[in-house]
Amino acid sequence: MIGQQLGNINGKVSLSGNKPAGDVSVTLKGTKYSDVTSVSGHYEIKNIKPGTYTILLKGVGIQPIEESIVVSSKQTTIKNFMLSESQEDLEEVVIKKNKYKQDKPSLSLRLQTPVLEIPQNIQIVSAQTLKDQQITSMSDGVIRNVSGAVRLEHWGDLYTNITMRGSQIQAFRNGFNVVSSFWGPLTEDMSFVDHIEFVKGPAGFMLSSGDPSGLYNVVTKKPTGVTKGEVSVLGGSYDFYRVSVDFDGKLDKKGKLLYRFNGAAQNKGSHRQFERNNRYVIAPVLSYQIDDKTKITAEYNFQYANMTEVGSYYVFGPAAGGYATLPVGFTMTQPGLPDTNIQDHSGYLQFEHKFDENWKLSAQTSYFKYIQQGYSSWPGVVGPGPADRDFDGVPEGNLAYGDIIRNVGIWDAESNMYLGQVFVNGKFNTGNVTHKILAGIDLGSKDYMADWGQSHDLDTVDNPFNVYNPNYGTPSNGFPQFDHDTPLSQRAGGLYGSEYAAGYIQDELGFFENKMRLTLAARYTWISQTSSYEAEPIEDSHITPRAGLSYSITDDFAVYGLYDQAFTPQSGVVRNGDIKPLTGNNVEFGIKKDWFDGSWNTSLSVYNILKKNELTADPNNQPNEQYKIVLGEKRARGVEFDLRGKIFDGLNLIANYAFTESTVTKIDPDVSQANGIKVGDIVPGYAKHTANAWLNYTLQNGKLKGLGASIGGTFLDGRQTDTWSAGLERLPSYFKLDGGLSYETGKFKVTANVFNILDKYLYSGSYYSWLNAYYWQTEAPRNFRVGVTYKL
Repeated sequence: MIGQQLGNINGKVSLSGNKPAGDVSVTLKGTKYSDVTSVSGHYEIKNIKPGTYTILLKGVGIQPIEESIVVSSKQTTIKNFMLSESQEDLEEVVIKKNKYKQDKPSLSLRLQTPVLEIPQNIQIVSAQTLKDQQITSMSDGVIRNVSGAVRLEHWGDLYTNITMRGSQIQAFRNGFNVVSSFWGPLTEDMSFVDHIEFVKGPAGFMLSSGDPSGLYNVVTKKPTGVTKGEVSVLGGSYDFYRVSVDFDGKLDKKGKLLYRFNGAAQNKGSHRQFERNNRYVIAPVLSYQIDDKTKITAEYNFQYANMTEVGSYYVFGPAAGGYATLPVGFTMTQPGLPDTNIQDHSGYLQFEHKFDENWKLSAQTSYFKYIQQGYSSWPGVVGPGPADRDFDGVPEGNLAYGDIIRNVGIWDAESNMYLGQVFVNGKFNTGNVTHKILAGIDLGSKDYMADWGQSHDLDTVDNPFNVYNPNYGTPSNGFPQFDHDTPLSQRAGGLYGSEYAAGYIQDELGFFENKMRLTLAARYTWISQTSSYEAEPIEDSHITPRAGLSYSITDDFAVYGLYDQAFTPQSGVVRNGDIKPLTGNNVEFGIKKDWFDGSWNTSLSVYNILKKNELTADPNNQPNEQYKIVLGEKRARGVEFDLRGKIFDGLNLIANYAFTESTVTKIDPDVSQANGIKVGDIVPGYAKHTANAWLNYTLQNGKLKGLGASIGGTFLDGRQTDTWSAGLERLPSYFKLDGGLSYETGKFKVTANVFNILDKYLYSGSYYSWLNAYYWQTEAPRNFRVGVTYKL
C-alpha cells in the first residue's frame, strides 16, 4: 500500500545541438535516489517519497547543476535539462580526465547495467589505451591490459588465440561469435576498432555454446554525429610503415544521416629474414535516425593480408639442445615461396527501436566471408637420428645434429557465417522491486573448409637443411607445385560446420532502492555440428542457468557472487568410447570499487571452473593421426586483480595480476592409462602467474604542457607449454619492458614507443614428442615506433 503513494521522476539530458548526454549522474541531493543517463540521455528515478527535493546533475566535463523539484504522490514528474557543452567538448574532457576507464559496456554486450554493478568480471580496454600503446592489431599487445590473458602460442599476427582462466576464450565482434574454426578469426586491425571488452567466465547473457573461460568482444567504431577526422602516420623498426584515417560526420543538415570511414595500409617486416605481414583495411559505416525512437546502422569491414606462409615464425631444434639455441632472428622459412593471401569480409545491419523510455528492441544480422590461399610450413623430421618417414613415402636415412627436412603444405581455406540476433531490454517495477529484463534469440550458421592434403618436402635426406649452417638458396627438392585451381569444395580435407539456435531470458531484480541486485537467467541452446571426422551431424540441446548477486555496500563499492554454465558439442575421432558434449560451470566471487568520484577502479575476483568431457589431442598420436581422448574433468581456478583509471590529474595507470591453476581432476574410464595422463596433471596452455602494468603521465601546465611519458611491463611465470609432452626443459620466466614519450599541441600529437627496452631474448614454445624436438617462436629484440597524428 505504501508503494502506491510514491512518485517518479524522469526526463532527458541533452547537449547543444540536441545531442543526448549519456553517463550523467542524476541525484536527489541528500538522498539515495539516483540514476545515470543512458546512451540516449534519458534517466528515471522511481519510488520516491512525496516532497520537495534538490535535483543534482554531475558528469565528466560539465558544471554541476542544481534545481528544485517537487515529487507528488502517484504522479510522474518530467524534468528535462539542456547543457551548453557540445559532445566534442565532452569527449576531449573524458580523454584527458579518464582515458583508461570506461564505466558502461557497449550495446553489443546487451547489458544495461554499469560495469560496477554487473555480477561478473568485465574489463574494457579503451580506445585511448590502444592509441597510447600504439597497438595496431588484436594480437599486438592488447592482452597486457587484462588480468590473466596470455598468448602462449602466438600464431604470428594471423590469429589472436587468447588463453584466459586456463583455456582459449571465444572471439566476438560487435556481439557476434566469429569463431568458425580453431584457428580463426583473422586478427582485427585496430584502425576500425573502438574498444575491446573482456568478459570472464561463461557469460550466459552472450553465449552458452562456448568455452566457459570467457570471451572478448571487439567493438568497432560507429558514427558519433560530430564532424571530425584524423590522419595518423606510423613508422618503426623492421620496415614497419603504416598510415590510417578516421573520418566522422553527418551527411545532412539535421544530423539524421551519419557516416564513419576508417582505412589503413601497412607494410610490416620482421626481425626474422624473409618474413612480412602487410595489411590493407577499409571500414565504412552509415547510420540513419528515422525518428526519435528508431535508428538503422549498416557497416562493412574489409581486411586484406599479404604475408609469408603460416608457420614462418616457428623455429625447431633438436631435443638435446632445448629451447632458444639459435639467434633471435633465425628463420627456417624458404625465400621464393609464394605469399599467403587472406581476404576477410564482414557486414552488419543493425536496427534499434525504443518503444518508450523503458523498453528497447535491438536486432542485427551479419555475414562473414573468409578466403585464404596460401601455405603452411612445418618440419617433417628433425635430426639427429634416422629419417624414417615410411608413412608418407620418404626413404630412410640418417640425419646429423641440426639437420631438418622442412615440409610445406597447402592451406587454402574458406569460411561463411550467417548470424542473427534479436533482443529486448526493458525496465519495470513490481512494488519496491525494480526489474531489468534482457530477452532474445540468437541464430547462426557457420562453415569452414580447408585443403591441407597437399604437401611437399623442400629438402632431401641426402641434402637436408641444417639450422646451424643454413642455406637459403634453391631447396634441394625444389619448390612445391600445388593445385589451387580445382574448386576448394572438391579438394577440401578439413570440413567443419555448425548451426545453432538459442533463446534466453534474464531478469535483474533490484531491492532496497537497487542496492542489492539479483540476476536470474536461463538459456536454451540447440546446436548441430559437422566435421570431416563424423559421418553424421552431432546434435544436442541444453538449458544453462545463470544466477548472480551483486550488493552495493556504498555507491562506489560493490561485492558479487555468480554461478553460470556453458556447454558445446564436440567432434573428433576417439579410439574407443563415445563423444559427449563439453559442459562447464563457473562459481565466482568478486569485489569492485570506484575510487575518488570514479576516477579509477579496482576489481578483485576468485573463481572455480569445472569442465567435463573435454576432448584433447591423444598424446600417443603419430604425425599422421588425429585421434582425441575424452579427458574426463579438469578444474581451473584462480585469482584476478585489475586496476585502471586516473590516479590524479595527468597520471593514468593500468595494472593487473592473475594467479591461474588448471589441473586434471578426473580421468574418463574409457581413456587408456597408456596415454600417460593422470589425476593431478597440469593442463597445458597457460601461465600460472601473470602481471602487467602501464603508467602514463602527462604534464598539465607550464611551457611543456602536453609532454607525456609512459612505462609498462609484462611478467609471466610458471608458463605451461601447448602440449601434454612437456619435455625435459620448462619455459623460463618472461619479463618485457616497454616505454615511450609523447607530445600533444594543438591538432598534432607525436608518440614514440620503445618495445623490449631491455633487449631480452623473449619466446614461447613447446616440445613435440613425435618429432623429438623443441619449437619456439621469438619476439622482436629492442625496437621502436614513432607516430604522428593530425586532427582535422
